[in-house]
Amino acid sequence: MRLEVVKQIPGNKTFNHPILFVHGMWHGAWCWQEHFMPYFSEAGFEVWAFSLRGHGQSAGREKLRWTSLNDYVADLQQVVSEMPAAPVLVGHSMGGMIVQKYLEEHHEIPAAVLMASGPPNGLLKVTLRVMAMFPATFVKCNLSLSLYPLVKHPDKVRRLFFADSFPEEKVTEYTNRLQDESYRAYLDLLLLNLPKPQKVQTPLLVLGGEQDQLFSKKEVRYTANVYGSEAVIFPDMGHDMMLDAGWQAVADRIIRWLRHSTD
Repeated sequence: MRLEVVKQIPGNKTFNHPILFVHGMWHGAWCWQEHFMPYFSEAGFEVWAFSLRGHGQSAGREKLRWTSLNDYVADLQQVVSEMPAAPVLVGHSMGGMIVQKYLEEHHEIPAAVLMASGPPNGLLKVTLRVMAMFPATFVKCNLSLSLYPLVKHPDKVRRLFFADSFPEEKVTEYTNRLQDESYRAYLDLLLLNLPKPQKVQTPLLVLGGEQDQLFSKKEVRYTANVYGSEAVIFPDMGHDMMLDAGWQAVADRIIRWLRHSTD
């Protein structure tokens, strides 16, 4: 599969493991290039990101609707196989669930971070939450088998992804970069192909945002508890923790944890 892969290698590497960022629904590698990749690179980390098939500049857009969660896990495996060493995985939202699925079979990964990740018990609660927020749009999504209507307009994007204080012009900018998502993968994450936490051995850091309208603090803490970790909740932070105001505090927390736990 031809995948868009981007990387930054620091002049003075201060961390033994590369980091691979995995984006979530509607996004692409671009969401990591805005802040996280340059920031981590400046801190001495070799950083990689990629766009899942059907996203960004990757192939597979014509088959996106019926792309499965296992297809996305295969994309992650493909990129990991191209890296110089087993990476630390950082997954956001759906990317966090892709990471959880990958870790079931790949125990060589030294550490992983789940950012505003879907919980291992699936997306039923968030589905009901979104249905209550945007009932007409939710019906349209299911009739058309397309999730794009949920992110087509800035007012919905702000409510789903960003804190109240985030600048309007940035909301509009990011709305224009969002795209459709696989309806099949959504069904997998809802019920059909959920993570199996008992098979995961990798140390995990679990992060959430206090203003996240998709995954509640309770769900973030549930995810952390299932994996024997402790949830870190950031105040005044929405769902898109790598783009929202306050992203630097999130990055710094990840860096501190990685330096303490793996190097």
